[in-house]
Amino acid sequence: MSVSRVPFGPYHLALEEPLRVDLEVEGERVKSARVRIGYVHRGIEWILQRRRWFEGLRIVERVCSICTQAHSQCYAQGVEELAQVEVPERAKWIRMIVAELNRIESHLLLLGVLAHKAGFDTLFMYTWYARESVMDALEILTGNRVQYAINVLGGVRRDIDQKVAAAIEGKLSAALKLLDRYRKVFSGDRSLKSRLTGVGVLTKSDALKFSVVGPVLRASGVEWDIRRRDPYLAYDQVDFEVVARDEGDAYARMAVRLEEVYESARIITQALRSLPQGALSTPLEGVPSGSVVSRVEAPRGELLYFIASNGGETPSRVKIRTPTLPNVRVLEHILPGYQVADVPIIVGSIDPCISCEDR
Repeated sequence: MSVSRVPFGPYHLALEEPLRVDLEVEGERVKSARVRIGYVHRGIEWILQRRRWFEGLRIVERVCSICTQAHSQCYAQGVEELAQVEVPERAKWIRMIVAELNRIESHLLLLGVLAHKAGFDTLFMYTWYARESVMDALEILTGNRVQYAINVLGGVRRDIDQKVAAAIEGKLSAALKLLDRYRKVFSGDRSLKSRLTGVGVLTKSDALKFSVVGPVLRASGVEWDIRRRDPYLAYDQVDFEVVARDEGDAYARMAVRLEEVYESARIITQALRSLPQGALSTPLEGVPSGSVVSRVEAPRGELLYFIASNGGETPSRVKIRTPTLPNVRVLEHILPGYQVADVPIIVGSIDPCISCEDR
């Protein structure tokens, strides 16, 4: 049987953002794959190096609307470390609450999209309906549904009083109540499981070899989470489990994200009930010369910012390594051997954020 070349993307019904995977197929079987990126480059790093420090905070929030708090936190804590500014404890806890709400919102988005790619549009709509409650909670807390803009250099700009805390808990409880019903479908529906189980398998050794991160790594049996390994904000003061599975397939990657939603809810509930008293921000008057590597656990995995300063009003260099970059490259390894019809499922299961990656 002859080998044919089939392009998947950059524009495809199964892609939310432009990504191209050049496939070599024999019949319906994928023989090899080559990933091509760079379709939505916006020059974010170049822009950051020409804006003042506080202006950069709003720019990094627009690297991606789904990872906005992770980018904001990573940039802010790097600049704060350079400036030797200590963020008040109350601000750290508020940042953590927003970060976990953002994680839930991101995971529910992907769970719905994955159900859609598997042909289960009803579950897709139900999951996104639950996600709306989380976005409502974010709007109550930050004033925004997408770019939250709650961080300032040195702290946060909005507080949480008893009324806001009660509203957040109420919205979160409503979302989890719905998700409890859908959880049974994700875990028990035979057609969904047959589309995801044993598809796109990434072994533990290969996960380590290709340096994948986040839920993709944890679904292959590696319990690596920056919130636990190198705690920031107040993650060392709350109780949560690092969710991991051993199967390494598309179903495991979905299941890890589903369970992480519940762990994030645990963190938020603890934080709302244990908020320390104190100021919301510490003034940041200047950034001296130096460089720093800042990292956080974004919804898709380990996010790195390299930030350098020459003592001026703007960064001399900002370099961003997003979680999608190592994750998307592993597609070239896990796609061969599967059916062409499995390609959207496998690509979706790694949750590629092309906006983050290409910048």
